[in-house]
Amino acid sequence: MRIAVAGATGNIGALTVTALQKAGHDVVRISRSLGVDLVTGEGLDAALTGVDAVVDATNATAADPAETVAFFGAVTRNLLAAEERAGVRHHVLLSIAGVDRVEGNAHYAGKREQERLVTAGTVPWSIVPATQFHDFAAMLAGWTEQDGVATIPPLLVQPVAPADVAGVLAEVAAGTPQGRCPDLAGPEPQDLVDMARRTYQARGRTVKLVPTWAGLFGPEMAGNALLPGEGARIAPTTFDEWLATA
Repeated sequence: MRIAVAGATGNIGALTVTALQKAGHDVVRISRSLGVDLVTGEGLDAALTGVDAVVDATNATAADPAETVAFFGAVTRNLLAAEERAGVRHHVLLSIAGVDRVEGNAHYAGKREQERLVTAGTVPWSIVPATQFHDFAAMLAGWTEQDGVATIPPLLVQPVAPADVAGVLAEVAAGTPQGRCPDLAGPEPQDLVDMARRTYQARGRTVKLVPTWAGLFGPEMAGNALLPGEGARIAPTTFDEWLATA
């Protein structure tokens, strides 16, 4: 199959490209650095020529909900419109497990807008809702780290390995549209503060971690809010296994 990956140079996008290529598919890599602007749509029609399926693994780092919704909305509208013109038969969206359970977070607001547009569109679709990735804790701590101190929210998560997510996206893209897939999660719950501590330790660094809800992730994400729903698909790679190779 000829499968396009939007956000192909990002973390999950690059891994998805690799997984698809290993499975023998003809992969079209889509990103701004490769000449396709998803926000304006420039270069998108040419990129989707002859494409059977599209995996949307795009990401945004904006902290403002309106800005994030605008970004994801523009990207998704342009993708879906170009897919319809090109006769693409399957749109696969990477989303977040429990996306409707968290209010006030910019990234969740953007992903909800993506889901709304995809489910209302004419292109047959699959949505893969995944939990947080194994590198999530270190990423959050890295955003605030200064002079050997970093703040991090005390979240309970059930993280999944990025390569496992990419493998599932590749598998789903090669199949028929499924609608909303079961949540995708790793094999065991983890404390985010402890994940960050262990990641720094594995990398030979000492950073003082200060648990706090003052930041992008507030107490609305406490408790079981970020855990996968019933009937979740459990990916095989544990956090310890990932950490040993990260």
